[in-house]
Amino acid sequence: MWTTPRRNQVLDSILLLVGIVLVLININGVESRKVRLSESLGYPTIGCNRKYSASLTDFGGVGDGVTSNTEAFKSAIDNLSQYGSDGGSLLFVPPGKWLTGSFNLTSHFTLYLHKDATLLAAQDENEWAVIDPLPSYGRGRDADGGRYISLIFGTNLTDVVITGENGTIDGQGPSWWDKFHKKELKYTRPYLIEIMFSNEVQISNLTLINSPSWNVHPVYSSNVVVQGLTILAPVTSPNTDGINPDSCTNTRIEDCYIVSGDDCVAVKSGWDEYGIRFGMPTKQLLIRRLTCISPFSAVIALGSEMSGGIEDVRAEDIVGINSESAVRIKTAIGRGNYVKDIYVRRMTMKTMKMVFWMAGNYGSHPDNDFDPNAIPVIQNINFRDVVAENVTMAARLEGIPGHPFTGICISNATIGLTKKPKKIQWNCTEIAGVSSDVSPPPCNLLTDQGPENACNFPDDSFPSFKI
Repeated sequence: MWTTPRRNQVLDSILLLVGIVLVLININGVESRKVRLSESLGYPTIGCNRKYSASLTDFGGVGDGVTSNTEAFKSAIDNLSQYGSDGGSLLFVPPGKWLTGSFNLTSHFTLYLHKDATLLAAQDENEWAVIDPLPSYGRGRDADGGRYISLIFGTNLTDVVITGENGTIDGQGPSWWDKFHKKELKYTRPYLIEIMFSNEVQISNLTLINSPSWNVHPVYSSNVVVQGLTILAPVTSPNTDGINPDSCTNTRIEDCYIVSGDDCVAVKSGWDEYGIRFGMPTKQLLIRRLTCISPFSAVIALGSEMSGGIEDVRAEDIVGINSESAVRIKTAIGRGNYVKDIYVRRMTMKTMKMVFWMAGNYGSHPDNDFDPNAIPVIQNINFRDVVAENVTMAARLEGIPGHPFTGICISNATIGLTKKPKKIQWNCTEIAGVSSDVSPPPCNLLTDQGPENACNFPDDSFPSFKI
């Protein structure tokens, strides 16, 4: 049995060790902990296992919904960026309402939101820097010139993860939508999340609500996974697209629920002469297991900004409810380049204005300098295994005069009509293709090949995802 002096010596040693540990933790203000995520913060690793972690409260964050945390986010990420080459780092956002302006991410980094954490986007425009237009667009989407930086932004990154336990990012969009409608904005509205010129990007397990404009915009990036998102916006809110992969390679979008005031997924690659000159296509895109609601737009749209090209897109197991169209291709003279090798299967639609829609006259332009000889090529578009009900019109397929959309294939499609359908179910001009086992019967420009000739869907897989 220890004597009292011996016991006191041991206690003093323990206290000394604890003191040393606390000092080490607090080196340079707030030193990140070297941890295993699942052991330290009580949640499983998702796409990464970071060596260091910290909480936003370590950097002065206040989750009262009133105090600005912009500087706390910036300070935290700046501090954690030093660990990029030593196992990476994680910033934990605990329960609370965290008001913030825009902040930039770093490489080898995870932003993790607790299930009861909400990021509230600041409504003060002074909290939002103005940055240059995207080079493949030439101007902002809402106005000439620059654009407000996105709430969560990153460029030239490698290995970045934005995730959580279904924590919430609230864009507080109504004030932005009101200014947009009143034409009071000098610059284009911010997005919720934009990652540019980056590789190995994961955005997952979050709820995004009331974005000022687009919700998720990976652009000029590769090896992107967008997974397990719930995206919600009023169906009348302007341009609140769900997920917009833009000039990206090797992207996977899956297991998302989207209610939107615009296209649920909009595939893009630049606008007219700017997109042609930049020359970066979207390719190797997989979209699967989505449920979408968008009464005034498409479940999946290709374009209209597609001037860098769109190719090798595969979509499967899609549910669309109360939406304007299931799949829509939007393009026009001046866009140039192509939309090709598009494969869609196993779509279930309920209450649609129309199922298939291709428009060669979607004529919005960034300026008057587009090339009138830049004619887009639309070819090898495949749809199979489609079931729809309560549909007003089966299809509106309109190519460009003198430049038809070719290689269209629709097979095994059953379209049930509303009680008051359009008299003409298939409006087809300037297209060429085939059909098989489609009801109601398609137009004569889609030659019936008989029930045994289903449209193609590739058996091969994309290159392996790195995350």
